[in-house]
Amino acid sequence: MKRKLLSLLLAASMLTAVLAGCGQSGNDTTGGQTGNDQQVVDNGGDDVTTPAPAADGAIKVGVAMPTKDLQRWNQDGANMKEQLEAAGYEVDLQYASNDVPTQVSQIENMINSGCKVLVIASIEGDSLGTVLEQAKENNIPVIAYDRLIMNSDAVTYYATFDNKLVGIKQGQYIEQQLGLASGAGPFNIELITGDPGDNNARFFFGGAMEVLQPYIDNGQLVVRSGQTSFDEVATANWATEAAQNRFDAIISAYYSDGTQLDAVMASNDSTAQGVTTSLENNYTGAWPIITGQDCDIVSVQNMIAGKQSMSIFKDTRTLAAKTVEMVDAILKGGEAPVNDKETYDNGTGIIPSYLCEPVFADINNYEELLIDSGYYTEDQLK
Repeated sequence: MKRKLLSLLLAASMLTAVLAGCGQSGNDTTGGQTGNDQQVVDNGGDDVTTPAPAADGAIKVGVAMPTKDLQRWNQDGANMKEQLEAAGYEVDLQYASNDVPTQVSQIENMINSGCKVLVIASIEGDSLGTVLEQAKENNIPVIAYDRLIMNSDAVTYYATFDNKLVGIKQGQYIEQQLGLASGAGPFNIELITGDPGDNNARFFFGGAMEVLQPYIDNGQLVVRSGQTSFDEVATANWATEAAQNRFDAIISAYYSDGTQLDAVMASNDSTAQGVTTSLENNYTGAWPIITGQDCDIVSVQNMIAGKQSMSIFKDTRTLAAKTVEMVDAILKGGEAPVNDKETYDNGTGIIPSYLCEPVFADINNYEELLIDSGYYTEDQLK
């Protein structure tokens, strides 16, 4: 009887332990976050969270992305989260709806909740100085992701693609397609770049103009609108609608009489899409060369349809993998791998950087780069 009673007591104890374990696993939420990490509040698409401490024994990494409005940031965030979690880290991934105060609040929450490294793609490079001072005071390393954070000595590293090379490749594509190096021309060209608060936009535009400016100076390229400075061709928030509105005005003023527009140097896909829509609505000439960047699905579809000529392909999986490698090195007490210690001065000094190399996709190679590599499926591009 004693043995039978002991067996029953042991069985009851084991059942209690199993039920307790199931109860703990029930705290998991969607997206790989645990119930101890954060409470997600729906604010119309982007996530705002209340601070919560890291789980016992876990190393927590904060990843701050600017917005879900552009496809590329969704991919960057998802790739980063997936690879950091695969490396064994707990991830607090936040999107800020392109609102600086929201991003500041999110970063404060990451600091207060015990994040040991911050990876930040800033909305405006000059707007994070105060909150990053808090990170510095707490000895939390900061990796600026894709967009350099300006005027803060709290920035430890920078991970990005070679942004000047992006622009150079766009300029070279136009140069090659128009035969400018062989003396062809004159051709009409218009220019559009991105947000003036995004330091990358100046690198993109500067790289492209390094190639194109000599042809503008010698008359082989003509900018009929006369808008050639960065400030004149910048687009707030890289917004497609703003790009479309500006080109509506340009086409109406300079190309509505049938004058041929031969090329548009657009620094990224969201601006290129605005240009494309404007041309579809207002332009009657032969279709121009249009550049872009990010290989967004809509722009690749436009490329296949002959409406956009090329897009710079920046494989976010590559950049995410390199950033994870940098985070891992920091958290293990080492120095992050870098390959550039000369180019990127954020106003407080040179920021050690790792630059991934971009390539361009066009109708001739997009299948190899985007489909064969598994970046997209063929169905996604239909």
